[in-house]
Amino acid sequence: MAVTIKKVGVIGSGQMGNGIAHVAGLAGLDVVLNDISADRLKSAMATINGNLSRQVAKQVITEEARKQALSRIGSAETMDGLADCDLVIETAVEKEEVKRKIFHDLCAVLKPEAIIASNTSSISITRLASSTDRPERFIGIHFMNPVPLMELVELIRGIATDDTTFDAAKEFVTRLGKHIAVSEDFPAFIVNRILLPMINEAIYTLYEGVGNVEAIDAAMKLGAHHPMGPLELADFIGLDTCLSIMQVLHEGLADSKYRPCPLLVKYVEAGWLGRKTQRGFYDYRGDKPVPTR
Repeated sequence: MAVTIKKVGVIGSGQMGNGIAHVAGLAGLDVVLNDISADRLKSAMATINGNLSRQVAKQVITEEARKQALSRIGSAETMDGLADCDLVIETAVEKEEVKRKIFHDLCAVLKPEAIIASNTSSISITRLASSTDRPERFIGIHFMNPVPLMELVELIRGIATDDTTFDAAKEFVTRLGKHIAVSEDFPAFIVNRILLPMINEAIYTLYEGVGNVEAIDAAMKLGAHHPMGPLELADFIGLDTCLSIMQVLHEGLADSKYRPCPLLVKYVEAGWLGRKTQRGFYDYRGDKPVPTR
């Protein structure tokens, strides 16, 4: 039986969550953005409005489209607000135990026929699905950051994901105007299996004194035409997220080439997580980012 997705729930109102809500609302879907903090939800709605307004200023969308998108996005501080959604996408921190707890609480209120998806960037979809009451209606839908600008979405089936769920997910992603890359359920999937080891190697290059922060980023921007240097990109992603993905790769594939750089571990332990904490490989507290090493 075909599944029609009309109402989408998004758990987590951070960078990924508000970005998914933004594109879903713009695509004409009703959205419920969920977070345990009313302040975070208020901030997320302000971010969505700001990003939509920028699209209007750049003539990507019309002012009427901005108003319509905002009118479709509601918010909820409890899981009960997601009960009648056709699809719920989890965007919580990249920690398996946190995600499992969310799915346990969600399944208690969500209608039986609804699909559950995780925006995880590295954790096994099969394993996450096993913590729900509907592994056949569970799928990985991994958006790239920032969601409104990035064209790609990875779709990952778990071992139990059925064809109806997969087809519904494909139709949903296509409606958002995104390009689909289908990945097998291996640690970190496609994008992060390639990207994060490159970032980790750049951190090793810094750790071993081969070059400083500015030299490493300039080398990859000017020598390989990367739009951002790897250390600048790590700060943008979040160093805690980078570490979590490298740990998943290291543990899941049991290969020493994926060992997280000790310098990355040290920065995370210090709470220097990049842009979101104002310090990482760059210090963002002044008018201009300054390298911290």
